[in-house]
Amino acid sequence: MINKIKTGLLIPVFNGLSFTSNCLTRLYGLHSNSDASGLDLQIIVIDDGSTDGTSEWIHKNFPQTHVLTGDGSLWWSGGINLGMKFAIDHLECDYLLWWNNDISPADDYFVHLEQILKSSKPEICGSKIYYAHDPEMVWSMGGIFDTRNGRKHMTGMNVKDNQDLDKIYTADWLPGMGTLLHKSVIEKTGFLDEKNFPQYHGDSDYTYRATLAGYNIKVYPQLRIWNDKSNSGLLHRDNFKLLKKSLKDIKSNYHFGKDLLFYRKYATSAFAYQTLAIKYCLYIGGFAKWKLLSLLGIRKKRKSF
Repeated sequence: MINKIKTGLLIPVFNGLSFTSNCLTRLYGLHSNSDASGLDLQIIVIDDGSTDGTSEWIHKNFPQTHVLTGDGSLWWSGGINLGMKFAIDHLECDYLLWWNNDISPADDYFVHLEQILKSSKPEICGSKIYYAHDPEMVWSMGGIFDTRNGRKHMTGMNVKDNQDLDKIYTADWLPGMGTLLHKSVIEKTGFLDEKNFPQYHGDSDYTYRATLAGYNIKVYPQLRIWNDKSNSGLLHRDNFKLLKKSLKDIKSNYHFGKDLLFYRKYATSAFAYQTLAIKYCLYIGGFAKWKLLSLLGIRKKRKSF
């Protein structure tokens, strides 16, 4: 009898049934027809109070899915925490795989995942992430954070895929999709900081804590996934009210308070805050620039996602 590697795949959702239905259809179809026979994949959806019939649809169409429910206060970090606790305590999973309902894996994703788990036995590792709207354009090969100059970025971001990106990279932190953790990481590092980083930075804060705890994070290029960015985040969209909201809303990657908290926790030099200042000068300055140009009849081209 094959000793399968039990892996809990965690998908926190709030509404977005069209994304969730596509995601689950892809996952179940892919895994059932793949050669990853040694991988026991347990899919766990954490439905944080959806009002679009998400849980009902899952129970009807994919009853083998484990559905956990929240009241709308979990957000991403709380959802991941709830899913990891359930996967470890009730399903006795060895590994936890962070997922989102707006990503799609390559056909051979789970075959490569099984091979990596058996050969390398990683404690924590990441996937190579592409843009769904531009399938050859890389979004992430893991994140880097320089505590002295404050530079926080993702390797390979906005670079067309090439041979240089077709190798294993070492990362300081990982985004919250396609990230794999052995249960021992949770036992040593604890859970995500859902209080201070309920949405954005919950992933980078946790995985950077793991780095500081001595874990060596690798990103494997054969673990390929594509992210649909049209369902992510809150931006100003050239609207002043949205600009103000994006600076303090949990759903925004430009939540200034959360950014500042991350730097206060990990920056080792006052110079690091200059990078943070530049980020917001570019964001707010870009808004002001295009508002001025629009008065002159010059319009910004909208992205297709």
